[in-house]
Amino acid sequence: MDFDTVAEELYARRPEDFVAARASAVASARTAGDRDLARRIGALRKPSLAAWVSNLLVRSNPGEVEPLLRLGEGLRRAHQDLDGEQLRELSRRQHALVRALTLQARQLAKEAGHPVGEGVLREVENTLHAVLADPEAAEKWASGLLDKPLTAAVGFPAAAEGAVPRRPAAPPPSRTASAPAPARRDPKAEQRRRQQRAEAREAAEAAERELRTRREEAEAADRAAREAEERLDRLQRRVDELTGELERARSEHQQARFAERTAREEARTAGRRLREADRTAATAAARLARLTSPDA
Repeated sequence: MDFDTVAEELYARRPEDFVAARASAVASARTAGDRDLARRIGALRKPSLAAWVSNLLVRSNPGEVEPLLRLGEGLRRAHQDLDGEQLRELSRRQHALVRALTLQARQLAKEAGHPVGEGVLREVENTLHAVLADPEAAEKWASGLLDKPLTAAVGFPAAAEGAVPRRPAAPPPSRTASAPAPARRDPKAEQRRRQQRAEAREAAEAAERELRTRREEAEAADRAAREAEERLDRLQRRVDELTGELERARSEHQQARFAERTAREEARTAGRRLREADRTAATAAARLARLTSPDA
């Protein structure tokens, strides 16, 4: 028994079977005398439904893992190079692939007996976006061992320092045509464009701040839900232990009542036999006394 094998087996199970399977694996490790392994297995967290669906997608469609990872590498490189044309093409592929994988995940969950709603699907979709934006998230997802959905970063990594946007090369000047006169700039139009860009930038920054806030709230809610779930698991195990003790106590109590009734019946029988023996002895003694009397 080794940790990686146990972890893969546990996270391949349905969520409702995880806790019992983990307890069994911990017990096996302890029986084998490997306390460190038992501790590590016991620390594995039950996956949320969205994490389980994300793992299911990796395990059921391993051929889809590499294309998504390559797409993420291309997107991050295009963002660093500020390659607008490549970004547009990769973004179209991104939305199409993420949508297709999300639909596959929903179908796989349904076939596995766990139909999921839109909330879970959004978490799965956010996980896929995180995979595209963050290489560490990509590695976690590809392992198939998620215990919670991944959070997509706000935007992609910043462009590399000193990167210069790529622009299409200007066509060579015509040898026959004369160069056109430079167009006059409209100061008011230029000012409007600057104002529009500033407003758009402020709106984008505000939207990112709002997204960050909502994401933090969602993560806090997820932590609270997970802590509540873990507490419920602990209490359920305690309830199971106490239920077992109660059943044993009831069985012992029933056996004691039976033994008490049997002993009481035997005591009554013994008392009746004692009284009969006493009467018999008294009658025999009286007869003996009559027969041995001088007047007899």
